[in-house]
Amino acid sequence: MEHALGQEFVSVVEKAAIACAHTMGLGDRRYSDQVATESMRKALHEIPMDGTIVIGEGERDEAPMLFIGEKVGDTSGSTGVPVVDIAVDPLEGTNLCATGANNAIAVIAASDQGGLLHAPDCYMEKIIVGPSSRGAIDIDAPVKQNLKAIAKRLDRGVDDLVVIVLDRPRHAELIKEIRQAGARIRLIGDGDLSAGISAAVVGTGVHAVMGTGGAPEGVLTAAALRCLNGEMQARLVVAKPDQEKRLKDMGVEDLKKVYTTEELAPGDRMIFAACGVTDGTLLKGVRFFGGGARTHTLIMTLQSRKARFIDTVHLERRPDFKVRF
Repeated sequence: MEHALGQEFVSVVEKAAIACAHTMGLGDRRYSDQVATESMRKALHEIPMDGTIVIGEGERDEAPMLFIGEKVGDTSGSTGVPVVDIAVDPLEGTNLCATGANNAIAVIAASDQGGLLHAPDCYMEKIIVGPSSRGAIDIDAPVKQNLKAIAKRLDRGVDDLVVIVLDRPRHAELIKEIRQAGARIRLIGDGDLSAGISAAVVGTGVHAVMGTGGAPEGVLTAAALRCLNGEMQARLVVAKPDQEKRLKDMGVEDLKKVYTTEELAPGDRMIFAACGVTDGTLLKGVRFFGGGARTHTLIMTLQSRKARFIDTVHLERRPDFKVRF
């Protein structure tokens, strides 16, 4: 699966990123999301595979979004095509793209059937760290205790830690506790998926992510962390009356369950691909020039234990194009 689909998924996220990058700064988040989704859907249907969207934008009546249960891929004329579960966020950080802010990305993850938790569109409480802090965190422990444990693993003081938190009113107490513990905070408006990946990569200056964000983004983050050897603990949060029934319909019986990285993304084979739309901590955004566009993409595979950063120049079919490096 990884060999057959890895490069195909790089192309999928690159096409989605280029499409929505044309809408950057226009102030229309819905339009940016629609453009990215339509481009991603078209690209997915060109791949020889039998794919099912298990994490997407909801049900069929939410079209043109990629919806949970949607079948993608081209099974005509091919035998023995890979059968995969797919998680997508065609544009993670719609507000970021609409306003031209940093860290908007196009994302896809895939695994064998059953390799990704079916996550409805609800909230998820999360704590995320990199490989050095694996086994040191406990989502039920006090914030101060977790920060001390992380600092000890990294052989530094708590005051040297940087924790990313979504800038939301619901996080007022969490922010207060982090500051009281002595750690520094980087508040972000959107993009907790890219933040989670940053926490698992050495050199980004991010040591942990804490707080409540989207459940689909949480599962996508877990897929990336499986490839990066990071750790995540999470708990689904029921915020609306109908969500409890929705969760149980999707097979979630224990609403208090704490999920590990391996439970959120249990597959033995995993592909994760992300392409920068706007400049960010890990990835550069799409750059347009007279002869085409330039993209920066991260592709990771679990079985082969590889992570590649791909810098690609996409040339327009014009006789007068010029390649810029």
